[in-house]
Amino acid sequence: MTYRAPVPDIVFTMRHVAGLDRAVADGVYGDLSVDLAETILDEAGRFANDVIAPLNREGDKHGAVLKDGVVTTAPGWKEAYKAWSEAGWNALPGPVEYGGQGLPTLLNSACVEMWNAASMAFGIGPVLTMGAIEALVQHGSDDLKGRYLEKLVSGEWTATMNLTEPHAGSDLAALRSRAEPAGDGTYKVTGQKIFITYGEHDLTDNIIHLVLARLPDAPAGTRGISLFLVPKFLPDGTRNDVRCHSIEHKLGIHASPTCTMIFGDNGGAVGWLVGEENRGLNCMFTMMNNARLAVGLQGVAIAERAYQQALGYANERKQGRAIGAVEGMSPIAVHPDVQRNLLTMKALTAAARAICYMTAEAIDRAHLEEDPARRKKAHERASLLTPVAKAFSTDIGMEVASIGVQVHGGMGFIEETGAAQHFRDARIAPIYEGTNGIQAIDLVTRKLPLSGGETVRAQIAAMRATVARLLKESTPAFGATAPRLRDAVESLDRATSHMLQSLSSNAQGEALAGASPYLRLFALAQGGAALAEMALAANAQASAGDGDPAHAGRIALCRFFAENIAVGAKGLEETVMNGAGFLQDATLALAS
Repeated sequence: MTYRAPVPDIVFTMRHVAGLDRAVADGVYGDLSVDLAETILDEAGRFANDVIAPLNREGDKHGAVLKDGVVTTAPGWKEAYKAWSEAGWNALPGPVEYGGQGLPTLLNSACVEMWNAASMAFGIGPVLTMGAIEALVQHGSDDLKGRYLEKLVSGEWTATMNLTEPHAGSDLAALRSRAEPAGDGTYKVTGQKIFITYGEHDLTDNIIHLVLARLPDAPAGTRGISLFLVPKFLPDGTRNDVRCHSIEHKLGIHASPTCTMIFGDNGGAVGWLVGEENRGLNCMFTMMNNARLAVGLQGVAIAERAYQQALGYANERKQGRAIGAVEGMSPIAVHPDVQRNLLTMKALTAAARAICYMTAEAIDRAHLEEDPARRKKAHERASLLTPVAKAFSTDIGMEVASIGVQVHGGMGFIEETGAAQHFRDARIAPIYEGTNGIQAIDLVTRKLPLSGGETVRAQIAAMRATVARLLKESTPAFGATAPRLRDAVESLDRATSHMLQSLSSNAQGEALAGASPYLRLFALAQGGAALAEMALAANAQASAGDGDPAHAGRIALCRFFAENIAVGAKGLEETVMNGAGFLQDATLALAS
């Protein structure tokens, strides 16, 4: 089964949860209108459906091939990328002064979801280029901007991020790549980088590598890391001293070439400093919110793709006889346990999408609000939501893909159905761009204390306001939504107080031990509140005479999430509160 972009659900989420209408009314998005945004998304959906999605299965089977230092992508890949970039999709969020369209992160995030749902192996490549553009805009010299940004924005060239080394994964303080000043304003870069997505390929004529390395006199640790721009081909057209040594044979996203890159076999690759010396991580963190959000959107994307396939299969596959059926076998979609599985898939996907889009809107306001105080507030809100968007969305991407295999039964374990590919593809997202454990630590230790805890308190207050509106809602279809979400939000509030208290009393171990369950608890409360906002909007529109049948479905989905998923919040609260309890015995238990 192929993919159909869920544009109506995407637009509804953007308008009634992420605040697209409000941002347009506030003038944050300039001349962009809601109608224009919907038109753009319709076109993006068609491209994802008709051009990218049909290549997904072939890309998985064929993969990328390295021969004689040249990486060849899967059949159809190069033509699809050319059509995609020429249609202007790479330029959509790019700066206008370098040929971009300057459209919001929120709008581009919806497109990123669709590219990755159509094919996760295809969608990840442009994300890196967009991140490199952001880093160069913020930190590159005028010369580097003039030389590289226009071609990167158009998609004529692509870019990479070169961080990880064999001995330095999450701990970048251990990296050993070197950069020696050449005396002419350039540097000679040497070293090995691993897990470099699209480090070598045949989609474009040039590849621009952003490389973390150390200068000779750099201080130890992360304070001594600088960022360098190292092109595959130098400005005079000669080949730089950089090559792909190998590509990884991976569990999933086979069509995305994941490369081991060697810099400086023959004296050093020519590179240019980006930003200040020994401030490379600061340059990289400029793009981190967007990059982590993009990976979260991959989780949403693969979950949506897996759900669509499972739903289609469940409606076609006949097994057993449904309650009340007179004769013959029934589609498995009518059996209660399969319905529970499908609703879980859909509800988790919708909640994760909402959190990601909320994050994108906050990123936009952090850049576009005219008032500095509002920009700061939006930046802190985006910073708070980013680790939740990345970790929760990629976790549920994996969970939903796994449930999709289950819905297919034995056929899900067979590669030909495609359900297994979604499961394999999804597994990388909780790992890269900062593992989800690191996201939880970041949330608890760096994001909860923002503005003395006021940022997270404001977010919880917004959830409470949604619950208060629910409590006034008398429509029977909402069932126990209001009290169940109220319980989840109150669990989050108590757990947040516990975490802030642990941090203030230097009980770092207790905070770290409860970090991952706390992030999940935050996501359940926030995701439930987001689905409630959609349900309330749907109910209001239906009451006003809008006959869209999707409105009743949005209310039912919100109720299912509240009564079947959000109820896990209380158990997560208990785990957070007693998170450090296992640490005393952990060493003994693991050694036994």
